[in-house]
Amino acid sequence: MMEERIIFHGRYISKNDIALIRKIIKAYPFGSRRLLSQEVCRAWNWVQPNGVLKDMACRTLMLYLERKGLIKLPAPKQNPPNPLAHRKKPVPISIDQTPIECSLKELLPITLKQVRRTPLEKLFNSLIEQYHYLGYAHPVGEHLKYIAFSNNRPIACFAWSSAPWYIGVRDRFIGWPPEVRKKNLHLIINNTRFLIFNWIKVKHLASHLLALSRRIVPEDWQSFYNHPIYFMETFVDTEKFAGTCYKADNWIYLGKTTGRGKLSKSSKPVLSKKAVYGYPKRTDFRKFLNA
Repeated sequence: MMEERIIFHGRYISKNDIALIRKIIKAYPFGSRRLLSQEVCRAWNWVQPNGVLKDMACRTLMLYLERKGLIKLPAPKQNPPNPLAHRKKPVPISIDQTPIECSLKELLPITLKQVRRTPLEKLFNSLIEQYHYLGYAHPVGEHLKYIAFSNNRPIACFAWSSAPWYIGVRDRFIGWPPEVRKKNLHLIINNTRFLIFNWIKVKHLASHLLALSRRIVPEDWQSFYNHPIYFMETFVDTEKFAGTCYKADNWIYLGKTTGRGKLSKSSKPVLSKKAVYGYPKRTDFRKFLNA
């Protein structure tokens, strides 16, 4: 009998669930832990919105259950090195830094290319590492990367990723309860990086690029991850920026973050507070996010 109620990634783990895991382990006595987690996911139909098995989450759950003495996993077949533990910084790649100072019309046409899993991804990573004040950090979860080109010359970079788990001002604006947020959070994306190179001085370029990305990114997301996007959001460090381009592109100011960070247990701010801006992709976005 279980001594406590176990809830993992929004799923209640019952005694029957644990009995099924034991049955699968017994059915594959020489199976790897990866195979076992995949079989459990198939039995539960535990998948991501794009249909991919949640086998990494399932493996974490199974390790937790083993530590509790509720199941017994086979010994690991191998201990491969963790590629994230010593990830190298992107290699610097040089680009044309000839200053550009002209009207937006003279810079057109501008092409926004999605570069994740393409030969241009290394260029994106390098440019963000070299020229964005936050540097490059490997995204976790769903994400896409973009480079904006004018006459085949890079002029800007965008990164979009899965939305943070909880943002008070955003969640109050949407009006969804926690259980609905857990189910529908993947329908929101966050603009985690926006870089225009400092040798490019073009009035209205930033708001033009934002408008371009608003039209292109949700379509790419649908193709890449097989689900729609109903809301876009971003954070602006008000100690460094005024958020002018987001205002010019009609993004909605939602309020500020608490500054505590997602892992902090302190009730006091430990980070700079960020302004939160959002952009609904349709007027009835709340209906879909609260479905």
